[in-house]
Amino acid sequence: MGSVEQQWRRGFSRRQALCGLASFLAASPLLHAQRDPYPLGPHRRVLGFDEMRTAFDFEPVFHDNVPLAIYDYTAHGTDSEFTLYRNRDAFDWVELVGGGGVTPAEVDTSTELFGVRMDSPIMLAPTARQRDLHPDGELGMHRAATNTATTMIVSNVSSFPFPRIAEAAEGPLWFQRYAIRDLEGNRQVLDMAQEAGCQTVVVTIDQQASYYERDLHDRNLGGAPRRASRRTPENPPNPYRVGAGRLWYEWRLFDDLRPIIEVPMLAKGILTGEGARKCLDHGVDGIIVSNHGGRSLDYGPSTLEVLEEVVEAVGGRVPVLIDSGFRRGADVLKALALGADAVCLGRASRWGLGAFGEPGAQKVIEIINTELVDAMAAVGRTTIAAINRSIVRTNFP
Repeated sequence: MGSVEQQWRRGFSRRQALCGLASFLAASPLLHAQRDPYPLGPHRRVLGFDEMRTAFDFEPVFHDNVPLAIYDYTAHGTDSEFTLYRNRDAFDWVELVGGGGVTPAEVDTSTELFGVRMDSPIMLAPTARQRDLHPDGELGMHRAATNTATTMIVSNVSSFPFPRIAEAAEGPLWFQRYAIRDLEGNRQVLDMAQEAGCQTVVVTIDQQASYYERDLHDRNLGGAPRRASRRTPENPPNPYRVGAGRLWYEWRLFDDLRPIIEVPMLAKGILTGEGARKCLDHGVDGIIVSNHGGRSLDYGPSTLEVLEEVVEAVGGRVPVLIDSGFRRGADVLKALALGADAVCLGRASRWGLGAFGEPGAQKVIEIINTELVDAMAAVGRTTIAAINRSIVRTNFP
């Protein structure tokens, strides 16, 4: 055996070489496209309130503040969580094209939706049981939205009654509804919300069946897994792993609800041009492109991928909003360039509330809007109306 071969054999073993390759691939940015650049881990110091610089900074504090089951309820996606991660990956497939010539001081992010002026096109998506995150709950979230002059959508499954949330602040409030078969039951809830000042009703139609594997894994970690459905005489067990109350949804739902709803009515959960056209046929006043943050259909498309298809189908007849996966101001700008009228934050706002209560939720909105201002200046756009398709290049698979 020659000296060169002896030296080679004393070098890396096959196992060491494979381990090195695996470590390299695991660290590759190609496999972690625009997810948290500093993932949770024991090596990371949890930052204080004044140190928060991005929305991602709030997640470790949120993680430390809430029980495992509550953290996973916020974090998880359906089944393999493919759609959850695809929502984030999609932002890497849209490039911003710089234009320059504008300073951040010249940028105005204000916009108007259904006659209501907002300082930013960044809204708060409906998310459930916010008091599980912090005692402020939806009351603090509404105050945060009011303080930043934007709009909050209150979940059908909120910790506080809608009238009490409406009393907490003066900003505009929308109400999200999971419709039930009983039309009178829908009427009672929607009348209550509208009498309390609800300015728009959002009807969610996307989460008909879902299964969260992460909850099952909690059993081995000492957590308390959530059940997939509540089993009552009105909501019996079924093989579809979700409450039977949502398994009947049909397009005629909007026909039934239209006489009850006196304010604009939006459909949440649209992912195709065909679905958007059907919404218009049934009297819907706006659309939210959404896959429930990756919590409805596994192996589905990201919302950013299908946004242009929906916008084209609508043809400017009604506003188009979008949610699922938004964490940065640049994310918001990309959606606006592809035709969205506004963007709704879900997990990011929950991170803020769970981390620091009302001030945390407010700071998340402020950080992302500041990032939006900087990104708009970088591409040479001073107003929301000036944002168009020319500032992005897409490379969807």
